[in-house]
Formats: sequence, C-alpha cells, structure tokens
Amino acid sequence: MHLKHYSSFVRALFFGNYFYGICAVALSIESAFQLQVALNPPAYYILIFSATVVYYTKAYLTENLSDANNKRAVWYVQHYRWVYISQITLTIIALLCLILLLNKTWQNIFHTSFIEWLLWFSVPIVAGLYYGIGFANLKNFNLRNTGWLKPFVIGFVWAGTITIYPILFQSLIQPIHFQINSFEVLFFIKNFMYITVLCIMFDIKDYATDYNQQLKTFVVRVGLRKTIFYILIPLCIIGFGTFLFYTISHHFNVARILINAIPFILILAVAYSMHRRKNIMYYLMIIDGLMLVKACCGIISTLVTF
Repeated sequence: MHLKHYSSFVRALFFGNYFYGICAVALSIESAFQLQVALNPPAYYILIFSATVVYYTKAYLTENLSDANNKRAVWYVQHYRWVYISQITLTIIALLCLILLLNKTWQNIFHTSFIEWLLWFSVPIVAGLYYGIGFANLKNFNLRNTGWLKPFVIGFVWAGTITIYPILFQSLIQPIHFQINSFEVLFFIKNFMYITVLCIMFDIKDYATDYNQQLKTFVVRVGLRKTIFYILIPLCIIGFGTFLFYTISHHFNVARILINAIPFILILAVAYSMHRRKNIMYYLMIIDGLMLVKACCGIISTLVTF
C-alpha cells in the first residue's frame, strides 16, 4: 500500500512537472552562490516554481493525449481535473508573488536601462515563440516544431531564467544597473550548453514519434550514434570548457573545480548510455535529475574552503 502511494507520488512529481519547478528554483539558488549575489526573497522563488510548472504543463494539456501507450498521456487523462485545478492555483500564486515583488520594486523599474529591459523580455518572448504565435496567418510558426532548433530554444529559456533573472532582480532591489562581466557570460554559456544537451537527450526518447511526424531533430537527421558522439559529447565539453577556462585563469581552488566537474562527468556517462532504449521514467528521473545534481554540486562547490 505504501509502495503504491509512493509510486503515485513519484508519477505526480515528474509527470506533473513539479520536479521541473524544483530544479528551476535549485538552479536559480546555485546561480546566486556561484555569481556571489544575494538570494532573492522567497516570493521570487515561489514565482519561479509556479511559472515553470504552469509553462511546462500547458504543453501536455493542449496536446493529443489519446495515446494509450504513452504513460504520461494516460496519467494526464486520469488526472485531468486535478491538473487543471493545479494550473489555476499555481497561476494565482504566481500572480500574487509577482504583485508582491513589484510592490517592493516598482519605483526602481523606471530607472531600468534598455539593456535590462531587453534581458527581462528576451526570455518570455522566446518562451512564447516556443509554443507559437496566436495570429491565424502565423499559427504554424512555433520554434517547438523546428526540430534542430528546439533544444537550443529550451536551453536559452532555462539559462536566462536561472542565470540572468537572479542578477537582474538583485539589480532591481539595490537599485544598481546590471553590468555583465566575463564570469557571468561564461556561466550563462555553461548553463545553456548543459540544458541543451539534456534536451537533445530527450529528443532521443521521442525519436520514433518525431520521425513519423517528420520533425527534423538531431537524432532524426543524423542518427543516434552520431547524435551522441558528434553533438552531445562535444556540447558537454564546450559547456564545461568555458567554465573550466575561467576557474583556472582566476585560480579557483581544486575542490571547487572538481565538484563542478561532477555533473558534466555524469552527463557524459548518461549520454554514452543513450544508445540503449530507456523508459520514460528513466528520462524524467535520471536525465532531469542531472539538473538537480548540477545545482547541488554548484552550491556545495562555493562552500568548500580546502
């Protein structure tokens, strides 16, 4: 009985996209530690959690959920009412948190620079384009259906949310103008590449569906083996290489470098294992779990003193 309840909880956690919300919060906190900026108010992280869950769940509520062989689709059919209530509740919570945060910072908004406005709006605009534009003559235009571009779009939205937003909001609280430095740029690239690699791994899960729908993802275009060895692994190396370059040139201690290397070692190991077909819970628990591993390692690495 207890095992059944545990299994239901795990499915709800991952199928309901709540785990994505947890990862978004954890990675945002990691950025604060790594970039040495103050943590934002609790309302900020509640907003990030709620918005992430609502954003991801929207896709599954609007898709065709009639595939009986798709465990996630079956779960949404069985729990549609509960998910719908969750969406409404989290949307209200997100709006309340947004109002609370704006109430504390609205006067400083008027001093926001053009670059800061551009950074604020770039993430939601790209996130919106991922689902598509609502105009009738452009209804087929959405970045989600551009197979080779999709992982980079998701990577940008995540990297912007977890890397740029924590700093931007701190600039709004201070108030001081946001100034980009080399470490922040390299840290953004590291996060961007890391999330992009995870997205390409997920495309491997959807290979058969994407092939039938003629969605030209990397794995459909070049095949599984080439995707792993010519795309996934090089992107991992580029992502960590940018961070490694900065840490070595700025004399970070060895412990911090090694701890930050753990997620990339794990992602390389998982990437190599992708030539064998896995079930959906493997992708959700192991591949998405690498985001939480990265956040934990990033936070711990900033606390080591030896």
